[in-house]
Amino acid sequence: MTLRKLLLATLFTALASVASAQTDKTAMTTKTLSWSELEAMPYPARPGTTIPYGASAAKFGELRLPDRKRHGKGSKQELFPVLILVHGGCWQAEYDYAYFTRLAAWFTEQGVATWTIEYRRLGDGGGWPNTFMDVGEAADSLHLIARTDPLDLQRVYAVGHSAGGQLALWLASRGKLPNESELARTEPLKIRGVLGLAAITDLASYRVGPAGSCNASVDQLLGGTPETVARRYAETSPLARLPLGVPQVFVQGELDPIVPAAGVRAYVEAATKAGDAVTLLTLPTAGHFEPSVPHPASEAALKQALQILLKAP
Repeated sequence: MTLRKLLLATLFTALASVASAQTDKTAMTTKTLSWSELEAMPYPARPGTTIPYGASAAKFGELRLPDRKRHGKGSKQELFPVLILVHGGCWQAEYDYAYFTRLAAWFTEQGVATWTIEYRRLGDGGGWPNTFMDVGEAADSLHLIARTDPLDLQRVYAVGHSAGGQLALWLASRGKLPNESELARTEPLKIRGVLGLAAITDLASYRVGPAGSCNASVDQLLGGTPETVARRYAETSPLARLPLGVPQVFVQGELDPIVPAAGVRAYVEAATKAGDAVTLLTLPTAGHFEPSVPHPASEAALKQALQILLKAP
């Protein structure tokens, strides 16, 4: 294991330990997937096509297209639905998109195109507003990519894990931003649905946690508290953006110590009351990382979630 991976494993283990009091007694006797175990899993045999969407070294994505013969797309005129994958990692630069490529390759095998994006994070020029501007720019870059690749821009969905779940949900709400917002764009790419994987759904409540935890990254991300930068929370926190107006599916481990299941359930209830079509698929024996990779504890739920999204009107 490289020094970098060892540091990442140590930090994620620390985060899980800090948050462990939020899990129930079942978690004490159930072994969930750890960050180090996730990192040890093999990467996809074939990389996607790396495409920059801006000048910064962090502004690129990895495009994967399904095999046309295998998935019945014999004609060049037939287009694939697209999943925009947004990785997590507490919005911190220490964590990059690589771990999420396993899920991207798996989704592509299911017959959909994937656009796995990188973006500036805390420590490499990210935070307010750059992290959000990058994620929006990465999504909008599909307009240009679709000129040469068979992408159906009428069927674009956002998929995010952990902090990436917050960003994926935000992408779906971009069209409703006030004109005076720094993050507003005239014609942002329309997101047809969202898949949240251990997704952070309420920045105002999630920010409350021990120093050094993932929770503590929220104030750094937005540059202040809900009292000092209230508009930023209102423009980016999924709970504050309801209704999003698109179908949402959540895959959530019940034993997740970093993004507790109770918070996701509270969001699902609020979104449903606001009029959104929302589905929650819970994983009784899973923690934080199983939803981010095709794993025995999560693969069936990931397949179901994809089917729900693609069939949504």
